[in-house]
Amino acid sequence: PFIENDIPVFIDKPLVDNVEDLRTFIAWHEAGKHFLSSSSLRYQKDLEPYYKNRYELGQLVFIARTMQKYWTTYGMHALESLYPLLGEGFRSIQDVGPDPAAGKHHMLIKHDSGCTISLVQQYFISSPGLLLCGTDASIVLNGGDTYYSFKKQMEVFVEYIRTGIEPYPFRETVVLAQLLIGGLISGREGGREVLLSEIV
Repeated sequence: PFIENDIPVFIDKPLVDNVEDLRTFIAWHEAGKHFLSSSSLRYQKDLEPYYKNRYELGQLVFIARTMQKYWTTYGMHALESLYPLLGEGFRSIQDVGPDPAAGKHHMLIKHDSGCTISLVQQYFISSPGLLLCGTDASIVLNGGDTYYSFKKQMEVFVEYIRTGIEPYPFRETVVLAQLLIGGLISGREGGREVLLSEIV
């Protein structure tokens, strides 16, 4: 009711976990409704510098990330930090180690850049670390400054309310939702590689 009455809404991660709801939000966006959804890890302090300048790493060829809790609710944390690093070009996702009963998933993601992404999600795991491997160097980032991430996430939303200008294209949110949904489909279907083009 808030969106339908043109009240701007912030939606914490994830925006959706199924195709029907994704289609609803796409229709709302096309109708000019105002909402924004993101994970605070889009604004991970030690990762942000690498969004625009990866000179020391060279071309990214492999990314690995761990994430706690459940894929449905926390997978978006792992996913959203990837988009500003790689940009458009996410092609498919595959759960090569689905064990939903134990809260375990191992997602492999393909990107047109040739970079391979490995996301391990397990309910009990020590920390959401991130490994970036490039052609020239590698680095491990451990985050930790959650206050910075949440504060900036809210600042970005407030600026969106004030200006009406989206801080990043809605297309990014759609692709991230496709990845989350695709991971769920792959897990249900025995680890099948799911193309994002299947999810509209």
